[in-house]
Amino acid sequence: MGSWTRSGVNRSPHRPPSPPFPLLSRSTLRPPPACFPPQLPTSRASQIPRAPSPPPHLSRACARAPRDLKLDTVEKIVEDFASDMALNPFSSGTRLRDMIRAIRASKTAAEERAVVRRECAAIRTAISERGQEGLRHRNMAKLMFIHMLGYPTHFGQMECLKLIAAAGYPEKRIGYLGLMLLLDERQEVLMLVTNSLKQDLNHSSPFIVGLALCALGNICSAEMARDLAPEVEKLLRSRDVNTKKKAALCSVRIVRKVPDLAENFICLAASLLKEKHHGVLISAVQLCTELCKASKDALEYLRKNCIEGLVRILRDVSNSSYAPEYDVAGISDPFLHIRVLKLMRMLGQGDTDCSEYMNDILAQVATKTESNKNAGNAILYECVETIMGIEATSGLRVLAINILGRFLSNRDNNIRYVALNILMRAITVDTQAVQRHRVTILECVKDADASIRKRALELVFLLVNDTNVKPLTKELVDYLDVADPDFKEDLTAKICSITEKFSQEKLWYLDQMFKVLSLAGNHVKDDVWHALIVVISNASELQGYAVRSLYMALRAYSEQGSLLRVAVWCIGEYGEMLVNNLGMLEAEPPITVTESDAVDAVELGFNCYSADVTTRSMCLVALLKLSSRFPSMSERIKQIVAQNKENMVLELQQRSIEFGSIIQRHQSIRSSLLERMPVLDEAAYLVKRASATQATIPSYKPASGVTPGDLKIPNGVAKPAAAPLVDLLDLSSDDAPVTSTSATPNDFLQDLLGIGGTNLSTAGAPSASTDILMDLLSIGSSPSQNGLLDSSSPAQGKDNSGGNNYVISVSVTIAELSNTSVAEKKPFSAVPQVVSLVPEPMDLLGSLSSSASSSGTKSSTIVPQAADLLDGLSASTSVSGIDDACPSITAFQSATLKIVFDLRKQLGKPQETTIHATFTNLTSTTYTDFIFQAAVPKFIQLRLDPASGNVVPASGKGSVTQGFSVTNNQHGQKPLAMRIRMSYKVNGEDRLEQGQVSNFPPGL
Repeated sequence: MGSWTRSGVNRSPHRPPSPPFPLLSRSTLRPPPACFPPQLPTSRASQIPRAPSPPPHLSRACARAPRDLKLDTVEKIVEDFASDMALNPFSSGTRLRDMIRAIRASKTAAEERAVVRRECAAIRTAISERGQEGLRHRNMAKLMFIHMLGYPTHFGQMECLKLIAAAGYPEKRIGYLGLMLLLDERQEVLMLVTNSLKQDLNHSSPFIVGLALCALGNICSAEMARDLAPEVEKLLRSRDVNTKKKAALCSVRIVRKVPDLAENFICLAASLLKEKHHGVLISAVQLCTELCKASKDALEYLRKNCIEGLVRILRDVSNSSYAPEYDVAGISDPFLHIRVLKLMRMLGQGDTDCSEYMNDILAQVATKTESNKNAGNAILYECVETIMGIEATSGLRVLAINILGRFLSNRDNNIRYVALNILMRAITVDTQAVQRHRVTILECVKDADASIRKRALELVFLLVNDTNVKPLTKELVDYLDVADPDFKEDLTAKICSITEKFSQEKLWYLDQMFKVLSLAGNHVKDDVWHALIVVISNASELQGYAVRSLYMALRAYSEQGSLLRVAVWCIGEYGEMLVNNLGMLEAEPPITVTESDAVDAVELGFNCYSADVTTRSMCLVALLKLSSRFPSMSERIKQIVAQNKENMVLELQQRSIEFGSIIQRHQSIRSSLLERMPVLDEAAYLVKRASATQATIPSYKPASGVTPGDLKIPNGVAKPAAAPLVDLLDLSSDDAPVTSTSATPNDFLQDLLGIGGTNLSTAGAPSASTDILMDLLSIGSSPSQNGLLDSSSPAQGKDNSGGNNYVISVSVTIAELSNTSVAEKKPFSAVPQVVSLVPEPMDLLGSLSSSASSSGTKSSTIVPQAADLLDGLSASTSVSGIDDACPSITAFQSATLKIVFDLRKQLGKPQETTIHATFTNLTSTTYTDFIFQAAVPKFIQLRLDPASGNVVPASGKGSVTQGFSVTNNQHGQKPLAMRIRMSYKVNGEDRLEQGQVSNFPPGL
């Protein structure tokens, strides 16, 4: 009997080979064949290594084992197997599939990490001890799997390079695969593989050449591209089609990394288009596409030399018979179709000759391709993209748009979405062709898919014109009632934009807006209903119709917030038209509404659970106005208003107290105070709204801590960047006083705020960062610095009630009134020492009239009158600590008015100056409603005290006095400067005078 060795077994020629040796399991040993003893000793069995399978040479030895082996022979075999496993650490004890099973069987992340750590340790040991060459690729395969799980495998990078340098194909295959997975073009170690790649690119075996081309096409860097480009060019001329295909794809990577090398591949790419193999053609078309992107010269060359070839390829592949290797759902090679169409689009864009040459084949593809399969739809989509991208004929474009119309009827959401995308671009090319599919597009607006609805709505918005605006708007408004809540906001915004842009009749505009407010009022933005109020105030013949329509809509849809705001505003302004059915239209049916019904409607809006502070504030203002229009309802309105005197919301509490005081204690001025709002300037509001939407950058730099968006005008409309505000600082522009001119209060306030009007010269002005209006509003400074009373005033920009917030100013103290932007309209001469504050027209939405005042200068401080409007505070203010007297100056003198300033300094405060102004009437007519205003630069703080009265006697028989103090924060660096403005009435006619005080003594 022969003896066993590690390498094999010498068997007797007289015995047949034995059956294979049974594998040893992980837990126990299987029973041996009958030729062996029935059981192995336990002590020996425990020493057997637990491996899934013995080495191949051991298996072959076991297969030839004789049937009558003794126990010592079996022990020798097991010991040799264990020693073989110990001497071959590179195998790490497991195969790839066993490692994958072990990882997948891990129940926790910790178990998985333990398996990976154990395998990585075995692989490191194998790499450092250089195990058997035949098993190196096995561990590299395991290392790549570990890398795909996200664990670090950088220690195996050099092993990849060693496998690439090996001579065998299996090692190179694993090495190149590891190179593409474990490395990228940013790794410095990649430079070491360049020489191996160059050798393999010149290898005689096409399989090894293919491996090198695949690796180079995936990880090629710019340096490698320059070094290996000649080899790739040579391979493009190879006879092997697979080598050509891979070389073309590798050339794409080279051209992307080094565009300068594009000229080396132009002729080769054009020659590849003559091949018959589809794989080579697809690669060649892709290479031509990349060359067109990289080089204009390549684009022109391909236009001249490749158009015919591309048309031939497209015709051949379209008309080719069934070929199983290229067929996809009955379409012959759709991938080649799409690549060729994309390249034709690039070549035909902007080139009439190329486009004309393509028209016939594009029409053939568009008409012959079936659209019932996804592959056919993909070809039609690319065909339409190509037709719309080149200089195609109008008939061909109509054909393309009709294909998109068929796409819109497809059940596949993806196909409909891409069709809508292309139609949005096509509408700029051929609007009439797209208009033919308007009905189908409108159906897409009602689609269940949110992305299709949104894209279809944008397309409908582009389709609207003067001829189809009414039917399209009707369809959208009808759908608004059943639309999803998430979609209503977008749909509402588009409908409002359409009605504002294309409305030719105000009545149609109002009807559509009322429907939108009724169906989706909670989704309407503030600027939309602001604009609606401006339109209503300008349409005097439709105000009655508007208030009645809104009243009826409010009864049915009281939960819609924007509808509620517009309705209560109109009821407050035009309540008598609602009750008396004034301004009836011909086809409008009359309705019966009592005064109590009107008040009920406003009260219902105030008590609505969904009403916010702004809405309730507007309701209180509307109730206050109704108390003047319906005197019989005053007591009830007073009770409703009084219910909020203890409201937790400070805004509502303050309004309730002030309005109750107006209703109860100031009935004599209530009618004048609460009269109807004047007509708002619609054009100026639209301009202001557009400028606010565009969010233009202001030309001046705001003061520290104050941004342009912080300054608001009433109703929350952001004040646009107005360069004329800087003109308030132009204290050297007109030294001479301006003669008395007539000006309306609206013009006066506009000029005062520097909004609207012309931009005056700013020569000699301080830095543009100074904002007089901000200074006058005390933005960025404490009340104590400005000498203001420390109390909150709703007139200081807190009210966003949408139009009637000017009434808030009536109970503000005189010191606070000096910091508000409320305009004066009409005086109350019947009440002595009472400030005349009547609502200004543009106070509704912050939309100021664009009419310019007759004078060309601007001021921005409003000076209070003698006493508080409601509570009559003292008109005198004691001044202590005045010691140093300065000479008096004539600050202003004209043919009608003279102003003298008495100047005094305070001890220890050289920057502060107290001024006592005396106003004398030089004419024979008494001045009423006299108001003095002043504007100073930002570095000066101004505090105004109440005036002694608002009536200036005629012929100098008396005078009005007013004290104020100024603080020059740059004392000693910049002189004191001031602009002044006086408004008054002469026999009921408004007069305005203004000037600049430039004769202050030095040192102030």
